[in-house]
Amino acid sequence: MPLQRRLPKRGFVSLAKVNGESAEVRLADLNNLPVDTIDLLTLKQAGVVPASTLTAKVILAGELKRVVTLQGIGATKGARAAIEAAGGKIVVQE
Repeated sequence: MPLQRRLPKRGFVSLAKVNGESAEVRLADLNNLPVDTIDLLTLKQAGVVPASTLTAKVILAGELKRVVTLQGIGATKGARAAIEAAGGKIVVQE
């Protein structure tokens, strides 16, 4: 029997997807939040991300119609440009 048939078959499984530690937030979801300063706790309390989420990232999907400040949340390049164009800012915690 050839070697490739004797060896066990294994595939790639992303641990980030399986554990559910990170979440994506659409830009349009930020319009519905009642506060202007948004962090991970605010997203969890509003039900935008699951309670078990450890990190979140804002993606460019939809339109932002108000000024928001993100604290400790990542953003894609397009989402960052849309937030800054609306007058908001992103604060990176070190």
